[in-house]
Amino acid sequence: MRKKAAALVLILMSGLCFASDQSPYAGEENRSIKSLSDREIQALKAGKGMGLGKVAELNEYPGPRHVLEMADELELSSSQLADTQKNFADMKVNAIAVGKKLLAAEAALEQSFRDGAVDAQSLAETVQNIGRLRAELRFVHLAAHLEQKQILSDAQVEKYVRHRGYRSEKHHGGRHQKQGEKQSRQVGNGPHEHRKGRGQAESGAE
Repeated sequence: MRKKAAALVLILMSGLCFASDQSPYAGEENRSIKSLSDREIQALKAGKGMGLGKVAELNEYPGPRHVLEMADELELSSSQLADTQKNFADMKVNAIAVGKKLLAAEAALEQSFRDGAVDAQSLAETVQNIGRLRAELRFVHLAAHLEQKQILSDAQVEKYVRHRGYRSEKHHGGRHQKQGEKQSRQVGNGPHEHRKGRGQAESGAE
C-alpha cells in the first residue's frame, strides 16, 4: 500500500514539474509572425490605436475617434466635426501606412531567424528599423490627440474627460477648490505672513 502511495506521489510530482517547465510561449510557435499575435497584426493593418495614444488620452488630450463617437454629447459645431473627421482620417491613413512597413520589418526579422541567416550586423539594422517604425507609429497617434485638443474648447475637453471616466465630478471640484483656496491665501497674506506660513509648513514637514 505504501509503495503504491509513493508511486502515485512521484507521478504527481513529475506532472507538476512538467507543467512548471512549460514555456508561456507554448503554442505561439505556429504564428506567422511569432512576435505578434493575430489580433496585433489585424490592428496594425487597420490603423488602430493599440494603446499608443494612452499617455495623451489619460492626460486630457482627447482622441479623434472617441470624440466622433461623442459628437452629440460634446455638441460639436459643424466646423469642429469636419476638422475632427479630417484629423481621424489622416491619422488612420498614416497609421495604416506605417503599420504596413512595421509588419514587413517584423516579417523580415522572422524570416531571417527561420532561415538561420541572421548575424549581429543584420540583426542590429533590422531591430533598429523596427524600433524607428514603432516610434513613428506612436507619433502618428499622439499627434492626432495633440491636434484634437486644439479643435475642442476647454469645456468640451472637460466634458470628454468626465464622460470617459478619467476624473470623477468630486475630484474635479476638489481640485479647483484647492486651487481657489491657494490663490485666496496668496492674495490675503502679506509678504511677511506668506513667508512665515511657508516656514511653518516646512518645519512641520520635517
